Amino acid sequence: MKNLLSILFAVFSATVCSAQNNPVISNSDAVDSVGKLIPANELPASIRKTKIDAEWHDRADLTGKATYVADNNTLWYRQPATVWEEAMPIGNGHLGAMVFGGVEDERIQLNDNTLWDGLPMDPNNPEGLKALPEVQRLLFDNKNNEAVRLAEPAMLGVPKGVRSYQSLGELWFDTPEKTASGYVRTLDLSTGVAMVKYNSDGVTFTREYFASTPDDVIVVRFTADKKQKINLALTLRREQDAQTYIDNSDPTVLLLKGQIIKDEQDKNRYKNSDWQGLQFAAMVKAVAENGVVSVVNDPQSHTNILKVKDADALTLYIAGATDYPGMDAIAELGRKLSATETIGNLNGFLNPVNFKETLNNTLGQAIAKPYASLKAAAIAAHGEYFNRVAINLGATPPEIAALPTDERLALARKNGTPDPGLVASYFQFGRYLLIGSSRPGGMPANLQGLWAWQMNAPWNADFHTNINFQMNYWPAEITNLSEMHLPMFDLMDVMQPFGERSAKVIYGARGWVVHHLTDAWGFTAPADGPQGIWPVGAAWLAQHPWEHYAFTGDRDFLRTRAFPLMKGAARFIMDFLVEAPAGTAYAGKLVTNPSYSPENTFILPNGDRAVFTYGATMDIEIILDLLTNCIEASKILKTDAAFRKECEQTLKRLPAIQISKTTGRILEWAEDYKEAEPHHRHTSHLFGLHPSNQITVVGTPALAEAARKTLEARGDDGTGWGLAWKINMWNRLHDGDHAYKLLSVLLGQKTYPNLFDAHPPFQIDGNFGATAAIAEMLLQSQLHAKDGAYEIELLPSLPTAFATGSVKGLRARGGFIIDLAWQDGALTQATVHSTLGGALHLRTGATSKTYKTRKGETISLDDKLNIKK
Repeated sequence: MKNLLSILFAVFSATVCSAQNNPVISNSDAVDSVGKLIPANELPASIRKTKIDAEWHDRADLTGKATYVADNNTLWYRQPATVWEEAMPIGNGHLGAMVFGGVEDERIQLNDNTLWDGLPMDPNNPEGLKALPEVQRLLFDNKNNEAVRLAEPAMLGVPKGVRSYQSLGELWFDTPEKTASGYVRTLDLSTGVAMVKYNSDGVTFTREYFASTPDDVIVVRFTADKKQKINLALTLRREQDAQTYIDNSDPTVLLLKGQIIKDEQDKNRYKNSDWQGLQFAAMVKAVAENGVVSVVNDPQSHTNILKVKDADALTLYIAGATDYPGMDAIAELGRKLSATETIGNLNGFLNPVNFKETLNNTLGQAIAKPYASLKAAAIAAHGEYFNRVAINLGATPPEIAALPTDERLALARKNGTPDPGLVASYFQFGRYLLIGSSRPGGMPANLQGLWAWQMNAPWNADFHTNINFQMNYWPAEITNLSEMHLPMFDLMDVMQPFGERSAKVIYGARGWVVHHLTDAWGFTAPADGPQGIWPVGAAWLAQHPWEHYAFTGDRDFLRTRAFPLMKGAARFIMDFLVEAPAGTAYAGKLVTNPSYSPENTFILPNGDRAVFTYGATMDIEIILDLLTNCIEASKILKTDAAFRKECEQTLKRLPAIQISKTTGRILEWAEDYKEAEPHHRHTSHLFGLHPSNQITVVGTPALAEAARKTLEARGDDGTGWGLAWKINMWNRLHDGDHAYKLLSVLLGQKTYPNLFDAHPPFQIDGNFGATAAIAEMLLQSQLHAKDGAYEIELLPSLPTAFATGSVKGLRARGGFIIDLAWQDGALTQATVHSTLGGALHLRTGATSKTYKTRKGETISLDDKLNIKK
């Protein structure tokens, strides 16, 4: 029986799916022995030919109401997923899967995070540089829309967009179990193991699912409490561009293989007509204990099927691969483009892959290990990161704690507030997703992490650099997942040479630039529309390597990776800035032009709407942040004195953050324009409040009050990620109860049953942004003490709802790892481990203390921040 929540999400997901314009595989309704038509969804999963979409139908009937004892690190449900947004995600940083948990009909949707449509190219339009001076003149003359009409055809990339990240494929199987009682579906966040358990005809069946990082496989284990009860038929499917093959030499294997096909539109948009899309493959191998495994071609559906009969136990091993050459190779291609101004012929650029051999080798190495050892190694690799942090936000009433996750979400919606245990689960789920979608050496987390079922995902599941990509990594440092940050820097290394080409061709500037999005191929040109002509993406991205240094103190990283990225972004910005002429709002100051406040519009004095301006507040705040960090990095490294001086001189000429004389709010644009959408989802002009530290309650109280008024005017609703950003901002204003109010809206109204963030549709940045926000309710470290070291605030924005609790393992800037406990809203004890040594500045409420720490030292403190004897 579908509950109301499931039905709503099914309707919504079907709507989303219908907009994707994927090619349709013909439905394959069947006729039974008496001539009655059998709807395609009522066929066994292995022979269904329905269009692949977000919905799923399991034919089994469920009875009974299972109970399950779960802690805050476990999500659980009493029914299989009926739509993709109810399925459970597993991932190892390379491969991902969404587990639906069906009984008679199961679906496991698969992803490989290197499977991207598109190709490396030079999309930069040289007409942009010719048009730029006139665009700037028009904007300074308040002819905003004339500037847009000139800039759009001249400055946008050719092509003016990127292609989508794609699903690898699907594994569908069916079993003889038509009924199930006591059904339970779980996801253990601490181990990364999903489980399905039920009873059918007196037999208890258990399945375990996990994605192993050490062995780079997805594993599904079937057991039963009676012999010879494991029976199933499975196939591999993909909506387009692939076929499933039988290996005549191995009756235990199915291979799905294909290549992204370049259509006529691609041939017109890509200059290099010799390019063919990525090739890809997925392989499943069945290893049964006793029983019989075979492969057949079903004559009715013309489907290649793997069958297992009467096994005592069964393990499915799944591997996937593409011929994506890797970020290092793409970066090298970008350097060639930057140096020679041509990519050249891409034939032979991709290394040929023998997918059958490669995947057989991967699976063979995994199968050679005992299942218990394979599982233990996967859990250990996951736990190495996950177990660094534990959190308790207070007691949850037993009758609520006993409910399944989806019912606790429904209760949060009904009550208007989530229970503390659900918030703790949501926090750890965000960390779980980052571990699963962004591992060192692999691709970074995209707009959907690595989990997407479409061929054309929403917003292409790309990397949106005007907030979303950055938000993905807000929790990395503070929640003790610093290593997960590294793939972001790897992609920045890819973008840098392509961005140098964009800077030169479009702006005549040095350094590197990224606009509002990129992809796995290093796209850096303006894209989509006028909103894409936003040349401060690299400047914002450059905040992240600095933050990695601030938390870790890794000087080698600062010298070899962070500072070059930061310096290149700053080099572009300082070449791009222009002096505002007399008669403008910022006359004599250096400003960006063209400029844009993502993704908002304003109303001109004549009543027209406009998007382009000069010197938008967010631009200035991003630049101030970047140049300040570059100056500090240069001092630490004792290098580039001339560059440092240029940064210092430029800083002096930037406009200050302005407060509207009419509203008392932070100005979003240089002019005090009226907003077209007062409750717009972006709150870009408060970048200085979060993620930067230019607006603070202690240091700039007038700006902080103006920021408060700005947030109040924006309202307490929004998209999932938009709410997450505002929660972080309320934390910086030390208003924990207002932050909690928005967190309640996020969990109650913007969260799917599997805890994925509902933009809608799904975007993972909301999960990551809210995870960081929960951490900053308990710990902040963005302010500097007089000696230049960071000041660490304990419980700076603790909501009343979390009056008693504890957290272990959060990280603060300056290289500190901190455990906290509190009661009745006040600190009771703290433990601080210093990884670097140096000054430790602590503050909680009105109490402040400073200590000098040694590298590796751990100190224990009481409620007054005194060292315990």
